[in-house]
Amino acid sequence: MELRAEVTPRTSHGRMNGRHELVIDNLGNAPAEVELIATDTEERLSFRFRQPTLTVDPGTAAFVPFTARPHKRYLRGVEHKHQFQTTVLTTGGDPVSADGTFIQNQLLPKWLLPALAALIALLILAVVLWFTIVKPEVQSTAKQAAQEQVTPVISIADRAQQQAESAQQQAAQAQQAAGGGNAPKPGAGTGAGGTGATDVPGTATDFRIVANAAVTADANNFKKFGMEVPPPADKVLVVTDFLLQNPYGDNGIIRIQRDNQVLAEFGLGNFRAFDYHVGQTWRILPGQHLVITVNCQSATSGTCRSSASFSGKIQ
Repeated sequence: MELRAEVTPRTSHGRMNGRHELVIDNLGNAPAEVELIATDTEERLSFRFRQPTLTVDPGTAAFVPFTARPHKRYLRGVEHKHQFQTTVLTTGGDPVSADGTFIQNQLLPKWLLPALAALIALLILAVVLWFTIVKPEVQSTAKQAAQEQVTPVISIADRAQQQAESAQQQAAQAQQAAGGGNAPKPGAGTGAGGTGATDVPGTATDFRIVANAAVTADANNFKKFGMEVPPPADKVLVVTDFLLQNPYGDNGIIRIQRDNQVLAEFGLGNFRAFDYHVGQTWRILPGQHLVITVNCQSATSGTCRSSASFSGKIQ
């Protein structure tokens, strides 16, 4: 019985553990059943052999990987040197030993702290440059560009105001020359046949259509909502005014339609309440239907809850 042992590599480096291999040569003429152990004098390491017991045939060598793992780790500091000894135990022969060394390194890479310091310095420099050079220059450029855009608009607005004042003076002179008659009220549109909206004959009516549309990703998906109580089948509905309400601030598109004909379209995100006087009155003939359709793109409560209130005449 004759055995020899060697640790390779003799010295290893690592943050978490050291990796080695124990080489066992059987120089005898009989198989050797061996058991592998390892110890360190300071008891700071634990060892793990991939194959702690094995049989080595005569004239052959066995290579058994093992790791040396430290009990404690440290973030930064000097290297820790751990020396250890492996022992090959066999029945009928003397133990064979081989020495090794594991050098434990800090967990943080040595380049990390200098890199962090350089990064912080760059950030501080960028902040200083922003507040001292870049930001004032951007603000100055933006003010100059805004002034260049606003100046023509102000000039146009001044000219428009002057023209409006001149038109008002001419209208007053024409009214006085005509005998002091009353001028038409602003906003009074005309319906079919040229009748003013406020002078439309018929029975006054008002009603409200409420929408409750689910959110959809399809821009062409409009949900339709109609009147709860339609006008008599032989009567004409004349719409002169309407009020749109979007109290929850939902987003999407709302349309007012005569059957499939779109009379008006509005973006829900542009208003919470919108009152409108119809200049050219809308006539809903017998057999036709006044509806609102809604395409709900986003809602605070899962559905777009908007409404349209109408007023007009029944003829």
